[in-house]
Amino acid sequence: MFLQVYVLFAMVAVGLGSTVPSYNTPAPSYSAPAPRYSAPAPSGPAQYNFNYAVKDDYSGNDYNHQENRSGYDTQGAYYVLLPDGRVQRVAYTVNGDSGYVAEVTYEGEAQYPAYQPTPSRSYQSAPTPSYKPSPSYT
Repeated sequence: MFLQVYVLFAMVAVGLGSTVPSYNTPAPSYSAPAPRYSAPAPSGPAQYNFNYAVKDDYSGNDYNHQENRSGYDTQGAYYVLLPDGRVQRVAYTVNGDSGYVAEVTYEGEAQYPAYQPTPSRSYQSAPTPSYKPSPSYT
């Protein structure tokens, strides 16, 4: 008896399986096309001149940089105001395969004043209320 019920359920399952729709859709493809760009062809050795400077009295930032390049010959210099009050100056050259050759000098004497915290400019204490609340009894 048990075997007959099992065979009956198996036949019903096979019969129902043929009426279930099939979802045989192809898997989505996520391949992107190859980028179509190329770097510009060099037209010869690099040649440029640049410089910039920043001086902000509020923050204390003070620095400058300038550089000249003609082919494989590069010369430049920069300076920066250090936190200890000195100025660090760097003059450098790069000539072909000689590498980066720098001359570093310092101006002034290091200062280490005692730390004195200053209040944040963004902090403001809460104002005192101008009213005096009275208790209410209900």
